[in-house]
Amino acid sequence: MASEKVLSRLKIKKRVRAKVFGNPEKPRLSVYRSNNDIYAQLIDDTTGKTLLSFSSRTKGFDKAKSTKSDKSFIVGKQLAETATANGISHIVFDRNGYLYHGRVKRLAEGAREGGLIF
Repeated sequence: MASEKVLSRLKIKKRVRAKVFGNPEKPRLSVYRSNNDIYAQLIDDTTGKTLLSFSSRTKGFDKAKSTKSDKSFIVGKQLAETATANGISHIVFDRNGYLYHGRVKRLAEGAREGGLIF
């Protein structure tokens, strides 16, 4: 049985996903955050394919002693750099039911600094 907090997030997620849609020109940047790590994917919703993904658990990610917020910023920045190398510059941001605050906000800031346009 899911907690009330999780059910609330899923309800918000459903409401957000009704409005946010990614296509090949403007893929959707979906964010998932667990207790320790953060995951980000660029998704083309027309074909249902993940174009690119990056997380704080990805091989080669520098796990130096840093806060979870710092890790989020680095994930966003590295995802943006990889996306721009693959020819993606414009995206649609999907916060996945989470508040635009803390780690989710830091990931978005890192993505913007890396060159992605929301």
